[in-house]
Amino acid sequence: MSHTCDAFVVTCIDFRFQKYIKRFTNTTLKGKLYDMVGFAGVTKDLPTIMNQLGISVRLHHTKKAIFIHHEDCGAYGKESTYKRHVTDLHQAKKAVRAKYPTLKVDLYYLHLDGKFEKVS
Repeated sequence: MSHTCDAFVVTCIDFRFQKYIKRFTNTTLKGKLYDMVGFAGVTKDLPTIMNQLGISVRLHHTKKAIFIHHEDCGAYGKESTYKRHVTDLHQAKKAVRAKYPTLKVDLYYLHLDGKFEKVS
């Protein structure tokens, strides 16, 4: 039996952001199906994320990847700067596009106050 999902969502495990992420997915992906995983640092360990995305694409024919980095990420420590997160998000998008050229990729930076900033 084939089953598909609309998105593969990767967030951080940080408990401080879960209510914001839930609100975001309930709004942005309302009525849609998605795979959701949490990893400390989100795309900091890009090979792991790419492996998980590959499983989602293979098993669920995923149409979009959504990566959500956040402010004050403990996995990044002192390197948790806006610039570093944006750089890593762009690297992740480049890697996804290289392997899955038709997959849409959305990038977000989540602020401590719960505001989502789309990264382009």
